[in-house]
Parts: sequence; structure tokens; C-alpha cells
Amino acid sequence: MFTLPPERIHGIISDGLGILQAAGPLNRAMGKIAQVHDPALAQEVFGRTVPRPLGLAAGFDKNASAADTWTALGFGYAELGTVTASPQDGNPTPRLFRLRADKAIL
Repeated sequence: MFTLPPERIHGIISDGLGILQAAGPLNRAMGKIAQVHDPALAQEVFGRTVPRPLGLAAGFDKNASAADTWTALGFGYAELGTVTASPQDGNPTPRLFRLRADKAIL
């Protein structure tokens, strides 16, 4: 993951998760393995119960192509896409950055 440019790895992960979502039974099976079901993790936020406190930030899945996969991976919530009347240009590159010491891509 850290040997490829950040934009490229984002594309690979996004495409792979989109394929996984399209394979519904496989996606559901992964959810049974990956999800943690512990009531101690549940949070109530604005009157809604979130099953796990880990969420996906806006911008990662801008086309909502892997919406069901985020739940299967154990995310409690995800902010997907940006809904506009017509397509919009994205931000100029680079949009993703590495924090090597933290082993993170932002």
C-alpha cells in the first residue's frame, strides 16, 4: 500500500470494494466475519443508534460505489459522495497525502 502513489492505491481499493459490493453474497459473508457486534460500542447520535464508533470520512467513496461494503467491513457509519444536480470537478491533485510515521494515507 505504501509503495504506490496515494491516488493510485485509493483507486485500487475503491475499485476492489466496488467489485466486492457487486458480489452480494461474498460481501454479506465478509460482514459476518469482519463486523464486531458488541453493545458496549453502540453510540446514540442525534437520536440514531450507531452500532460502532468507527466511521468513514467524506470523500473516500465519492460515488457511493461501495456503500454496503463499509458496513460489512465494520464501519458504524459512512459519509458517502456529494449529491449535486450535476457532476462537479474534483479538487486538484494531490488530494491524498502520506503520513509514513503513522502508516496513514489522508
